[in-house]
Amino acid sequence: MTNDPPGSEKAFQWLLAGAVCAILLLSSACQKAPGTARDQLIYISEEKEIALGLAAFREVLKSAPLSRDPEVTLMVNRVGQRIAKAAQKPEYVWEFAVIQDDDQVNAFALPGGKVAVFTGILKYTKTEGGLATVMAHEVAHALQRHGAERYSRGILEQIGQLGALAGAAAGGVDPGLAIGAMSAYGVGVALPNSRDQETEADFIGLQLMAKAGYDPREAVPFWERMSGCPRKMIGKFCFRSQNAIPEFLSTHPSDVTRINQIEAWIPQALKFYHPETLPPESPESPTKKPMSGPVSKS
Repeated sequence: MTNDPPGSEKAFQWLLAGAVCAILLLSSACQKAPGTARDQLIYISEEKEIALGLAAFREVLKSAPLSRDPEVTLMVNRVGQRIAKAAQKPEYVWEFAVIQDDDQVNAFALPGGKVAVFTGILKYTKTEGGLATVMAHEVAHALQRHGAERYSRGILEQIGQLGALAGAAAGGVDPGLAIGAMSAYGVGVALPNSRDQETEADFIGLQLMAKAGYDPREAVPFWERMSGCPRKMIGKFCFRSQNAIPEFLSTHPSDVTRINQIEAWIPQALKFYHPETLPPESPESPTKKPMSGPVSKS
């Protein structure tokens, strides 16, 4: 005869243990995001985060085909370094790479100031102002430590999922309810958190590009180009495939939500915009200088 508690009691103990672990993590890792005061959960040191970002970036550069276009590479580095200077984060060793992939409309940031731009997004940036919109957004992700935040939330999610599955295995929790609870957590917490990070990167990025000497008003036409629609037609007569996904089930804000928010923030960002402070090697306005890159296939 075993002394194990009955299934319902064992399930409760598993869930209680998970809750205790979660509370301990939360109590030691809560902080405020710089620039927005949003509540953040970060359970990893910045030093470790930087080391992880560097290792991941090195792995990416080993396998990714880098652009051989010197003009594009120079432009991405020039824009990136100006934005990095505006970020005032000298402990980060900022690096910028251009990955040759015309089909990949994307860019990403890794912890510690490692940023990569895929050539596929250049047909949408069009100008240095458009490129600054993208790169300032990615630099903001690094500044706000969004990677560390996702890493930390992943730890809590694993604790919660293990507790739910253990409860189901012990017979005290209906498996369907356990899976449903985990799915609800993803929609109710994890996805909104990811959207919060995207919104925060838009907000901070708008100010960064302005401080770097790029007109923040360039962000609106860039996101219109990314949507594939004129502003007033987004979601009405003009659709992208992503628009079929309801916003509450998406990790990113909808095109309309994002553009509306950016337009509301532009007056604040313009207070930081001083184009006359641009370095002398760029006599042309960055928002007017055309950008070379892959020609759209459309």
